[in-house]
Amino acid sequence: MLDTTRRTGQDESQALFRESVRRFLAAEGVPHLDRWEEAGIVDRDFWTKAGSAGLLCPTVPEAYGGPGLDFAYNAIVTEEHAYARVPSGITLQSDVLADYFIAYGSEEQKREWLPGMVSGEKVAAIAMTEPGAGSDLQAIRTTARLDGNHYVINGTKTYISNGQTADVVIVVAKTNVELGAKGTSLFLVEADRAGFARGRNLDKIGLHGADTSELFFEDVRVPATNMLGQEGRGFAYLMRNLPQERLTIAIGAQASAQRAFDEALGFVKERKAFGKTVFDFQNTRFTLADLAAKLQIGWAHVDWALARHLRHELTPEEASAAKLWHTDTQWQIIDAALQLHGGAGYMNEYPIARIWRDARVSRIFGGTNEIMKEVIGRGL
Repeated sequence: MLDTTRRTGQDESQALFRESVRRFLAAEGVPHLDRWEEAGIVDRDFWTKAGSAGLLCPTVPEAYGGPGLDFAYNAIVTEEHAYARVPSGITLQSDVLADYFIAYGSEEQKREWLPGMVSGEKVAAIAMTEPGAGSDLQAIRTTARLDGNHYVINGTKTYISNGQTADVVIVVAKTNVELGAKGTSLFLVEADRAGFARGRNLDKIGLHGADTSELFFEDVRVPATNMLGQEGRGFAYLMRNLPQERLTIAIGAQASAQRAFDEALGFVKERKAFGKTVFDFQNTRFTLADLAAKLQIGWAHVDWALARHLRHELTPEEASAAKLWHTDTQWQIIDAALQLHGGAGYMNEYPIARIWRDARVSRIFGGTNEIMKEVIGRGL
């Protein structure tokens, strides 16, 4: 269990909410991990159960079916999901996608999609990455051409989380290819639109239970009212929302690193070698001491960054720094924790092996860590 006794800034209401998240994941998530890992996708009824339990989209206002809480509750769900090793599709919906609807959606769009996203009856995805455009979002080639009172969308997206299950996709497209970033707009594309097709559920190194897809758009016609926000403002919207996404990644990385440490600590206290436990060797204790110090610093930083974000003070540079440091540190801790398992760490039957595989993407998605350094460097 994730120890929060020395954390700062969490009140009694949040503590009770955390307990409800833990109970839900223990009952509805953890028992199914192996099956979801093999299937490459989470059961759809997990989404509705999560909605019924109040885990989805905490920041959605009451007017649209949500509880109207602040992002601290999202952070609790993210931490507990990462610690329990449950695939993270619902945190994407809560921490990233819901805010696009809240901030930029029309009243009609909010009423159509947000209540279902809160209940889990509607799953959303965002289609940014393309085969030739990853962290460089200005290079996207998907287009949306105005034709009367409709836009016609053409293009290919890849590495799209929730792609196999999404009922609606926020599509990043160029409405004016000559304007570069200023010609980028966002559109809502329903999964039943003619011309929309899902490709493969992609075979990844880790996070096997979280579906990730190719998506294809061939002359997909959507009404002009499906534009999310204003034309040409898409890139600005993406940049405005990225700090929260990167904070979410940092929080998840910290909780994942803590789980790896806890697994290693439990293992070395039980494992015997040369007539004593592995924990009794000075090298083991020194390694664990170094990891424990990093975790102590990490949790203090998570609470600091979260507090700044709740006050609307967290800068893009600070969010990028959080993503950079926590995911780099996550990898250091998890790799060391696996090493402490010895040969057992390389066996898939031990949780540390899956934690190690799942962690590798943290330094890539949400903007690679090399891009994080660019963002930080430009602000110096």
